[in-house]
Amino acid sequence: MDAAPCIAVDAMGGDTGPAAMIAGLARAHRRDSKMHFIVYGDENLIEAELAKHPKAARAVDIVHTSEAIGASEKPTQAIRRARTTSMGMAINAVKDGKANAALSGGNTGALMAMSKLALRTMPGIDRPALAALLPTLGDTDLVMLDLGANTECDAQNLVQFSVMGAAYARTVLGIAKPRVRLLNIGTEELKGTGELKEAAALLREADYLPLAFNGFIEGDQLSRGEVDVVVTDGFSGNIALKTAEGTARFVTDLLRRAFKSSIRSKAGFALSKPALELLKVHLDPNNHNGAVFLGLNGLVVKSHGGANPKGVANAIRVAAQMVANDITNKIGDDLDNFRAHAFNHEAA
Repeated sequence: MDAAPCIAVDAMGGDTGPAAMIAGLARAHRRDSKMHFIVYGDENLIEAELAKHPKAARAVDIVHTSEAIGASEKPTQAIRRARTTSMGMAINAVKDGKANAALSGGNTGALMAMSKLALRTMPGIDRPALAALLPTLGDTDLVMLDLGANTECDAQNLVQFSVMGAAYARTVLGIAKPRVRLLNIGTEELKGTGELKEAAALLREADYLPLAFNGFIEGDQLSRGEVDVVVTDGFSGNIALKTAEGTARFVTDLLRRAFKSSIRSKAGFALSKPALELLKVHLDPNNHNGAVFLGLNGLVVKSHGGANPKGVANAIRVAAQMVANDITNKIGDDLDNFRAHAFNHEAA
């Protein structure tokens, strides 16, 4: 592979197919002209979109396939077509060493199943986790995982997620020692499930890791900017994420309705427009696009199905950052360190 990042792109995933994916790819290429892409999907559709972006087109290799994974296709069905679909071929490009990372905006369950089967989990990782960035009132975003890959998790899973999430924060957010907390129904040590309490005890003892464990956090504190990584099981994490996204839409829709309610409100809208534009930018999911499957022997990034070109470009930026900072080896080193200390502790 070239020294510059090479990203395998599933052009047929997402709500609009190649249109947003290719436009986002071109936007990412304008930021970094050294990037290279292998794009999988319908050759005629891809070439039609690339014709609008001639500079980016020179950095693209197209691999034709007429097969794509449907939005409602079951993971078990998708796995059977891993070698012939645009999503499966993009993942296999990472497995075969043709690309540094894969990107898709398609079916999350199918993407997870095929990624896990093709790339396998890293040594020391029982289950991969889905991690993403959430906006906060602080200076940086928040890394949260798991967001739906694992509905039930034990203490060891939560500790592994903490190590992976901290490595992600160091790589993408540039935080040397990320503040890590476990999502719980209260901040007191006595609250929560046995798995949460056990995971907290293990993380408190792991002061040699490049993270700062700060105990528990409740859902209403996620956006305050006082934590860098929040860890939970996929069931709770997915609910928390969807609730946050729904609340953001509720607030913006409520403000839009309020400003249209009267002539005085419309005048107020004109005066408040700069502040509302800032709010819109902060809450726009395209500015935080790019969820990552952590814990695999290769990088796979999930884009929102409805992401616009800016969102796709941001997802590509996340993938390129992780490639450049070698996040897979960072996670492996941290896990080796954790296991070595745990073994020495048991032996003593």
